[in-house]
Amino acid sequence: NELGFPVILKPISGAGSADTYRVNDIEELRAVLPRLHHVPEVSVEEFIDGEEFTYDTITIEGEVAFENVAWYRPRPLIARGNEWISPQVIALRNLDVPHLAEGIAMGRKVIEVLGFQTGFTHMEWYRKADGEVVFGEIGARPPGAHQVDQMKYVCDFDVFREWGRAVCWHAFESELNYSHNVATIYKRARGQGVIRQIDGLDAVRQAYGEHIVWDNLLPVGASRRNWRHTLVSDGFLMLRHEDLQHTLTMADEIAGGLHLYASP
Repeated sequence: NELGFPVILKPISGAGSADTYRVNDIEELRAVLPRLHHVPEVSVEEFIDGEEFTYDTITIEGEVAFENVAWYRPRPLIARGNEWISPQVIALRNLDVPHLAEGIAMGRKVIEVLGFQTGFTHMEWYRKADGEVVFGEIGARPPGAHQVDQMKYVCDFDVFREWGRAVCWHAFESELNYSHNVATIYKRARGQGVIRQIDGLDAVRQAYGEHIVWDNLLPVGASRRNWRHTLVSDGFLMLRHEDLQHTLTMADEIAGGLHLYASP
């Protein structure tokens, strides 16, 4: 009654949009509540419509040593509700742009206000159509779905090593050169059972092979995963390029032109 509809129901302790629902009216609320009986505590939040980004850091004694911004295409709530979508996460090369400035500033302020000292942080935020910036998640942890690996290819440094160095010795030794945008395209097989066929992979390799840094697709013969339980789904391709628009073009062509098929 206080927020009005639509609202978002999500676990207090959750990840990857699991057990997260958009509810448009009281009838949908009644239908969703039984699905959340296994969740110990649920928050009810205003539904925020806008582009969704991350703000990730390695922080040492309250000072940001490394920061990363990734762009969700589309926003996870949409990807979680539509099996046909190939979700994309784009780690951005250029963080010094007006479009990101308020989100980055708010992320740095969160670290200061909450008194976070040393370790990895992962936040998610929205930029609404009117330019307002709103946080959706604040976590004292790294992101999942191999996004930490993705950061490595943005700056060509060992993120895991520097994370460990920060936690153990409160030091950070790598020189950061934001050289590439990096796209991860997660694929979901059509059908259920075992992966029987992969279409379009040879064409993708021929067109973009020099830009692909990681082929993590499930092979033919592997059992298909439950796409509702893991963002990684049936694997992914990760690629990078200096130019953002070219990165997005490659990612969209892989999302639309590469298909996995499964059957019993």
